[in-house]
Amino acid sequence: LKEENATLRSKINKLQIFSETQADKMRKLEKKLEENKIKEEKEAQDLEAMVQHVEQNLQLMTKRAVKAENSATKLKQENALLQVQLKNYKTENEALRLGQSASLAVVKQNADVALQNLLTVITNSRSSIKQLVSGAESLQLVADLLKSIDRISEMSEDGQ
Repeated sequence: LKEENATLRSKINKLQIFSETQADKMRKLEKKLEENKIKEEKEAQDLEAMVQHVEQNLQLMTKRAVKAENSATKLKQENALLQVQLKNYKTENEALRLGQSASLAVVKQNADVALQNLLTVITNSRSSIKQLVSGAESLQLVADLLKSIDRISEMSEDGQ
């Protein structure tokens, strides 16, 4: 009976040790689970903040693109008007050559004014075109960011 008691006590001790080991493992796993939950919540918050930032940038880029398009339209209209004026000045210049109209000085002055207007329009057009290209590149960057956010979301979902 003593021997059986000793055997049972030995088994009880082993079971207690095993139970304590399992309890320690369980506590560690629970702690790790809690840490993972906190980490995932922080990542979700960071991702949400990044999405909001990207959306704000997208709105800003859209406004800039609309402004640039409006400016380009205005410059096209101004360019068309100047083309008509240039044509009129050329016609007047031709008439002056044939001796039908005012002095050569007036024609030269009109041509200089038309030239200055054209140079101004060209300069403004180049600037607007650069803005449009810059806006398009920015929009492409935002689109690429949104694609990468989708990939991050998919990776996070796969990890769960």
